[in-house]
Amino acid sequence: MDWFSESGYPFAMFTAQHLIPLAVIVLLVLLLYRYREPLGGDSWKKTIRVGLGILLILSEVLLYVWYLYYGQFSPEQSLPLQLCSISYILTIVMLFYPSYRLYEFLYFAGVGGAVQALLTPAAILSGFPHFTYFYFFIGHGAIVWVALYMTWVYGYRPTWHSIWRTLLYLNVLLAVIVPVNWITGGNYLFVAEKPSGDSLLNFLGPWPWYLVSLEGVAAVLFVILYLPFIRRRAATGSSK
Repeated sequence: MDWFSESGYPFAMFTAQHLIPLAVIVLLVLLLYRYREPLGGDSWKKTIRVGLGILLILSEVLLYVWYLYYGQFSPEQSLPLQLCSISYILTIVMLFYPSYRLYEFLYFAGVGGAVQALLTPAAILSGFPHFTYFYFFIGHGAIVWVALYMTWVYGYRPTWHSIWRTLLYLNVLLAVIVPVNWITGGNYLFVAEKPSGDSLLNFLGPWPWYLVSLEGVAAVLFVILYLPFIRRRAATGSSK
């Protein structure tokens, strides 16, 4: 039961325990693209959405069982209010109830946040082989994979308007999280202070200026994520 123990294991970035799950996620994305047409069948669609949705729900339930069993739950740290936690929950909702508005948020904010977290896992709770290690990589990988699944299999496509809507959603979310942090003493969305360890925020200046810088970084990142669709939009004559 060491995999579900109270204490975790050390984690070091860019070692085997970091690079191997990254390679697995990349491989699964490549396989998704390669087999996107066969996966478009109705039976495959239902099987993937329901199966992956159940897996993610069980993983989330198990995380909170672990929190509560070992007395690790605290309102200032354990609520699902970080960007990737919110994206994780919305990914589950998307799997059971596909929605374009959910898709555009997950494609930009979800993928952008999850990729940054996967490359610099500052918020990971434990190294291999603890349960929370697998939860981290499965959850963040699923956010990316499902957004691309909805793009390649379901045919959803973001637009220029999606970028601005997502930025608006993020600022509305920020306005909600600030008082939650004040009430709980938490640091959700990392708006109270930077996370410990190495992350992108370390390059964006001191508090509170890194929050302003982050708005610009998000806009640039979203534009980069939209680049694959520009040629297609131009070819079809769409202005969105």
